[in-house]
Amino acid sequence: MTPLMNNPSPNPIDSPSGLGHGAGQAQAAVTVREATKTYRTGDDVVHALAGIDVDFAAGAFTAIMGPSGSGKSTLMHCAAGLDDLTTGTVSIGDLEISSLSEKKRTKVRRDRIGFIFQSFNLIPTLTVEENITLPVKLAGSKPDQDWVDEVIRIVSLGDRLGHRPDELSGGQRQRVAVARALASRPSVIFADEPTGNLDSRTGGDILRFMQSIVATMGQTIVMVTHDPIAAGHADRVVFLADGRIIDDMSNPSADTIFEHMKRIGG
Repeated sequence: MTPLMNNPSPNPIDSPSGLGHGAGQAQAAVTVREATKTYRTGDDVVHALAGIDVDFAAGAFTAIMGPSGSGKSTLMHCAAGLDDLTTGTVSIGDLEISSLSEKKRTKVRRDRIGFIFQSFNLIPTLTVEENITLPVKLAGSKPDQDWVDEVIRIVSLGDRLGHRPDELSGGQRQRVAVARALASRPSVIFADEPTGNLDSRTGGDILRFMQSIVATMGQTIVMVTHDPIAAGHADRVVFLADGRIIDDMSNPSADTIFEHMKRIGG
């Protein structure tokens, strides 16, 4: 599958209206405008994103949901600067990143963005503390030890700092991944199915913890998930189908999300 040539619009739209923009919400941590992502597979053209406008509010926990192939992972990857749009723009805060070189986007990801993945992505030969501070050190910066100590306290890992990932439970590993995402004080954390490898009880603990860092620290989290129970922990759910935003729900519950997914074929 080969992406078509990237040709981002030179300027984001200042004040659009319509579904998915999050009108009336707090200042946007991430702004996506007229986003398209198109691939060629042989003679076929696949529109993974088909003209998406959406804001992700600062200090909020937003879930992205949709049927398989709806474009939810593509939207997250493009919003996080991990993949190029075919057309359109993405801004992190007031910085439009779509037209930046890969070198500059890498710096933005290191300085402004945190990531939490389903598979944890910890370095097995490093200790918990070394895994947490690794992204900051890779960026050539010295960790703010007071902040790192506070993050470690928040995730309750103080007695595990010298352990390696294979000495931890799944929930503890994901707490390390959350702490690593927080260590650089990112503008936004993108989470890709963060509880997919955890049992329901441990997954619930991680989701409640993610809620707490949004509520107490003002952290912004954007999470892709297929699970209505996981999405029920978010402040807002954005629903995708066929590369388009088809609905937007505030203050969701697992039950209301489940019923909605049944109606749209999720």
